[in-house]
Amino acid sequence: MGQRFEMSRREFVGAAVSVAAAASFPAVAQPAPAGEWFDRPMRWFQLVLAEDDPGKYDPAFWLDYFRRIHADAACLSAGGCVAYYPTKVPFHHRSFAMKEGADPLGALVEGCRKLGMVVVARTDPHSIRDDAAEAHPEWVAVDAAGNRRRHWAAPNRWVTCALGPYNFEFMTEVTREIVERYRVEGIFANRWQGHGVCYCDSCKRQFKEFCGMDLPRGGGEQGAAYQKWTEWSSGRLFELWRLWDGEIRKINPAARFIANSGGGSMTTLDMKTISELAPTLFADRQSRRGLMAPWANGKNGKEFRATFGRKPIVGISSIGTDDEHRWKDSVTSPAELRIWLADGVANGLRPWVVKFCGTVYDRRWMPVVEKFYDWHWRNEKYLRNEENLARVAMVYSQQTGTYYGGAQKHRKVEDHELGMYQALVEARVPFEMVHDGLLDAGHVDRYKLLVLPNVAALSDGQCEQLRQYVRRGGSLLATFETSLYDERGKRRADFGLGDVFGVRFNGTVERDIKNSYMRIESDTRHPILRGLADAGRIINTVQRVDVIARPDAEFGAAPLTRIPSYPDLPMEEVYPRVPRTDVPEVYLREMGRGRVVYFPGDIDRTFWEVLAVDHGTLLRNAIDWATNEPRPVEVTGAGVLDVAVWRQRESMTVHLVNLTNPMMMKGPQRESIPSGPQKVLIRLPQGKKPRGVKLLVGGQRPAVEEAAGGITLTVASVDELQVVAIDL
Repeated sequence: MGQRFEMSRREFVGAAVSVAAAASFPAVAQPAPAGEWFDRPMRWFQLVLAEDDPGKYDPAFWLDYFRRIHADAACLSAGGCVAYYPTKVPFHHRSFAMKEGADPLGALVEGCRKLGMVVVARTDPHSIRDDAAEAHPEWVAVDAAGNRRRHWAAPNRWVTCALGPYNFEFMTEVTREIVERYRVEGIFANRWQGHGVCYCDSCKRQFKEFCGMDLPRGGGEQGAAYQKWTEWSSGRLFELWRLWDGEIRKINPAARFIANSGGGSMTTLDMKTISELAPTLFADRQSRRGLMAPWANGKNGKEFRATFGRKPIVGISSIGTDDEHRWKDSVTSPAELRIWLADGVANGLRPWVVKFCGTVYDRRWMPVVEKFYDWHWRNEKYLRNEENLARVAMVYSQQTGTYYGGAQKHRKVEDHELGMYQALVEARVPFEMVHDGLLDAGHVDRYKLLVLPNVAALSDGQCEQLRQYVRRGGSLLATFETSLYDERGKRRADFGLGDVFGVRFNGTVERDIKNSYMRIESDTRHPILRGLADAGRIINTVQRVDVIARPDAEFGAAPLTRIPSYPDLPMEEVYPRVPRTDVPEVYLREMGRGRVVYFPGDIDRTFWEVLAVDHGTLLRNAIDWATNEPRPVEVTGAGVLDVAVWRQRESMTVHLVNLTNPMMMKGPQRESIPSGPQKVLIRLPQGKKPRGVKLLVGGQRPAVEEAAGGITLTVASVDELQVVAIDL
């Protein structure tokens, strides 16, 4: 059977810090050793205090827990909405529960320093109370009707304007005070970006000066004014980022501002710029909600790493249930928490667990985190990754989300990404992600295949970078409207990559196609049909671009052709009017050492919606054909596994995350269901030989057979995670 993180619990040794001692810590603590601290921490813990915590919660309890779980960094509540220290900044509201002379933040900072931990202070500037709003009405956000915005959840508070004097003046002063007083390594700002368009006088004036337009109204996300607002607000936020970072470094040169920001194509703040500003970043997508797969935490890591490279990135995990109903004091199941942490670690995230409220109402999460962190600590040298060895990468595009997707970006953009991501996971392909702002040779030539799931909005320059990538021997797999729009979402007369795909746009895009099929042309014996030869036909996509082959493009016989739609009711009418056409549903071509696959349909988005096994098979085959080389890792066995392969300084690791679960697409998981045996073939870096092989979960040393350039072994079972570690 597989092994969970049931390592023997390390008993806490040493006297616990007393409450009295904690309360007497000096206000100014000594920072960790100077220099760049960003890569040191491997295990973070965040304690978010409620306003009534001071005087009620036990700081010694938390410091003891930090020690037991080997946490080497902490994020602690400091100020903004509520100050947890004796602030001197006017209208910086102190916690009502703070006693005279008390310093809850100082006590925790000093306790963490004694444990040798890095300390980052959390601020939250998104709301103020009545006294501040009355004294400074210019700090309050205004809605489109001209009304000041009351907080949606706390009616005694007002929503602040993120782009005006509140953040640029008041919160700058708060930030300076915290860094001067506590010499923390950084400030982590939560909800600092604002909440939609603000119509205050400051925003109206500045936006007018920026572009000569009035602020956008009506909620549309594709009009010219909204696009200009996106550009202006992003620039303003980056201006704020640089301001806070500069003020922090004036006081403590080793400290930095680290925004709660970043992510994939659904976010608007440019990740490329963020990576240039930040030495590290924290992925604040804390747990699953709705129909979200457990690999979503690994996707966080891939997206962040696409621009951050080898900079340390951290994945924030909540112990609770993340849902629109906001049960912030909830506790999720142990299996759910373990799988979320496991997939994040497998995909390069350093774990960070957040606890809202200093009072523990439900302790069931505590041993789960302790055991996982203890395992992580014991195997830390195998988790300090230096290079991901994947040869396949999926491109994600923030400009496609913003300018092409707009208000429908989840369906038009994200669903394509999620479907392709699911197909790659099911195919057990180790893969990374690439940001469309980094398509130069230095970032993409390490991959043999780039996958473009409806990356519709691409500039001429980006198209040329992809064209040159193919000329250098790289392969592409693209779907639907990829490159049919420019970088600002304007439709072209033809595909920007039409010469690479070998097709031309024929003028129309079909939407909501019903009861259409792909005919399997088994006589072609093309590898893309592996496992489908006897199918005859499979379901088609829901949307499709009408294309024709370019005269200068050479294609073999099409392995998939179109069967047009026909009635689905009444049942007597359900028969194809045109049983066979010569219209290809996939275009396959070889270009030098590279290969190109283009699906004119939205096969990735349809796969996410329907999860038809035939579409998954087809995408797997297309990926393998386009890659045209052996995978660095091949894993054979039953179940759904997320596979990642890493290189460390003197070792390499293969992570196997077992996603097989009836709750995979709707959490939380009730229990872990162990996989069956998994045969693993690992190809070693050129010139390297194994000195030893072990399994990091359980500690077994499996029987290993050496093959040409690699090794094979069998993992008897995987619960949530197994890591094959090879000393080189």
